[in-house]
Amino acid sequence: MSNRQCVDKVVVITGASSGFGKGSAIKFAGEGASVVLAARREHLLDELKRECENAGGRALAVPVDVTREDDVRQLAQSAVSQFGRIDVWVNNAGAGAVGIFEEVPLEDHIRVIQTDLIGTLYGSYFAMNQFRRQGAGILINVASVIGKVPSPYFSSYAAAKHGVVGLSASLRQELEQGKVDTIHVCTLTPSSFDTPFFEHAGQYTGRQAKPIPPTEDPQKVVDAIFDLALNPKDDVAVGGAAKVSTLAHHLFPGLIESMMAKRTHKTQMEEAEPSEVTSGSLHEPMETGTGVRGGWKR
Repeated sequence: MSNRQCVDKVVVITGASSGFGKGSAIKFAGEGASVVLAARREHLLDELKRECENAGGRALAVPVDVTREDDVRQLAQSAVSQFGRIDVWVNNAGAGAVGIFEEVPLEDHIRVIQTDLIGTLYGSYFAMNQFRRQGAGILINVASVIGKVPSPYFSSYAAAKHGVVGLSASLRQELEQGKVDTIHVCTLTPSSFDTPFFEHAGQYTGRQAKPIPPTEDPQKVVDAIFDLALNPKDDVAVGGAAKVSTLAHHLFPGLIESMMAKRTHKTQMEEAEPSEVTSGSLHEPMETGTGVRGGWKR
């Protein structure tokens, strides 16, 4: 009998072509899970599918744009058709636009909201419907510390991630009131990690978007997602900065928000290298930024 921890689990992961999503897919597959890989970059999903199968899991690649309701509905249907059920659904797909609020094109703000919040709502909706039919399941929504402690120059991202935090909390309340203890909704709030997220972000500061330090190893988030699939918890902050700032914000919100504002301004507006304005991967996928790590810690 295998001692792998996720044998027979079916795990759906959005944003699987890089970053936390790719790392999680490989981790789950290595532990025997059947992984359903969703992202826009189809050729990268095909490569990841082979990597997951070589790691010892089963894999299904489904090209998905999470801003499209029909794509996400089809993702859920494909997972159930292929594997019979869904045990874990990870809403991980994310996007950002960095810049002074009114200098970022409105269409980019809207795209961030559509990807980070509406995409998570779609995924949560179809996952929860399947979990209700099955009588069990674990939903993991990847938010951000910025979903609890706001940051300047990330206005639409902060709005979306605050929405993800609120959505997840509301779903937990509904389960509690219905006395359902076999379905779990988990919120993950990472701080800054070394992924391709900032390479893919739209940026309108005239400088290269970069992580707000300290920048940590994304394996910590991958391990946290994996742990939630085995031991679900309501709300987990990942990274030292996320844990400290979230707690401190409860006690001293004005002070912590002022500190976050200064740190973000220094990082994005003073220390970052000059760069051309770009919408990044908001509207069309980019060929670059395909790894779990983004190379920011070099």
